[in-house]
Amino acid sequence: MFTVKTLSKWAGIVLGSILLLLAVAYGAMRMNDGPVEFYPWFTISIGGPFRSGELTEAPESWEFLREREEIEIQTLKPTTSRTVWVPVVDGELFIVSGYMNSPIGKLWKQWPAYMEEDNRILIRDDGKIYEQCLQRVLNDPQKVVPVLAELARKYFGGSGEQIPGSEIAVTSGSIWMFEVTDCQ
Repeated sequence: MFTVKTLSKWAGIVLGSILLLLAVAYGAMRMNDGPVEFYPWFTISIGGPFRSGELTEAPESWEFLREREEIEIQTLKPTTSRTVWVPVVDGELFIVSGYMNSPIGKLWKQWPAYMEEDNRILIRDDGKIYEQCLQRVLNDPQKVVPVLAELARKYFGGSGEQIPGSEIAVTSGSIWMFEVTDCQ
C-alpha cells in the first residue's frame, strides 16, 4: 500500500516535472523567430524576437490587411512577439486586446502594459517588417465604434453595423485599443 509520504513524494516529482517541462517550453518559445505556431488556427501568444524579414517602409494605407486574419507584432521592451487580430478601418490599422479586466486577461495579456513604457513595435507580415508605434485610443467614439464594428464583422460574424454605446468596452478598460502610427 502507498503511504501518504510516498504519495506526496510522487506528487512532488510529477508536479516538478510538469513545471520543468513548462519552463523549457517557455524558454524554447522565447528563442523562436516570432510567435510559435502549432497549427494555423492555434498560435501560442508568445515568441522570440524577429530574426527574419526585410525592413520595409510603412505603407500609406493598411487596406491590404483588411481581410488578413492575423499579423505578428514584436514589442521592443521586452523583445517578445505574438500574433494579433487586425481590424482595418479607412486604411488605418488597429490592434485590439480584450479581456483586460479579467483575471485570465491580466495573466495572459501583458503586452499592452509594455506599451506604456515603450510604444514602439515591429510588425511582420509576408516577410516584411514595419517599424511602427502604438497609440492607445481611449475616448474617441469616432474611432472606437467603427473599429469595434469591423472587429465584430471580421472575427465574430457580425454585420459590420456600428453599435452606438459599444465604446463602453474601451472606456471601461475591458478592451484596450491601439492605433498603429508612424513613430515621431
